[in-house]
Amino acid sequence: MNSCIYNGEVTHTRFKPVRHFLKYKTFSLLIDLDEINLLDKSIGIFSYNKFNIFSFFDKDHGDRDGGNLKDWVISNLKKFQINENITNIKILCYPRILGYVFNPLSIFYCYEKDKLVAIFYEVKNTFNEQHTYIFKIKNNEEIIQKCKKKFYVSPFMDMETYYNFKLLNPNDKLSVFIKQTDANGTILTATQTGDKKEFSFKQLVINFLKYPLMTIKIIGSIHYEALLLWKKGAIYRKRDIKLKNNLSFEENK
Repeated sequence: MNSCIYNGEVTHTRFKPVRHFLKYKTFSLLIDLDEINLLDKSIGIFSYNKFNIFSFFDKDHGDRDGGNLKDWVISNLKKFQINENITNIKILCYPRILGYVFNPLSIFYCYEKDKLVAIFYEVKNTFNEQHTYIFKIKNNEEIIQKCKKKFYVSPFMDMETYYNFKLLNPNDKLSVFIKQTDANGTILTATQTGDKKEFSFKQLVINFLKYPLMTIKIIGSIHYEALLLWKKGAIYRKRDIKLKNNLSFEENK
């Protein structure tokens, strides 16, 4: 089975205008979209588009209208002239736990056989808005990409910044590194790392006990850390543009 679980941690290090650091334990699912019905049928505490202890809903991603996600990905690949023969699409994300999830970042990995050919970074903010950055892959193993920030995420961060992505094709280890920069250097770094585990009933039970109510803790931690930043003197920036879903094709730079 191509689907798996990654147990690990997330870190954020903010360098300016105030210094701040956070780290918390998480686990993520890497789901092959062709296997999701099999996972639903074979694992009693995991469901597809239905409530369960753990679940995955199409309406949490893509156009967020409940449509088939594989069709959505392939449609957008064609839209931006990425015409490779896609054989597998995997999504890295948090699951719904007891019906709730918030995914600050979900990643779609698009493969032609064993070759990674495209990647979608799906970014959400706490205002129920979303922007997806789409890249064509040049190097199948170490992925290094850069694009201008196009989407309001943190109320304490200017829009005139850049994202620098560096990640590995997920295998035994998960490694995602994002550096946010402006004209004067690094503002923030964020990492997500993890060790591969089997996508199984047993592992989900272990993770339910090890990371209780993880998804609720994530949204709670976001607001708590925002309060700490505000107390440290970070300046609030309001968003000028409101949107629900948007996407952009990014040239590798």
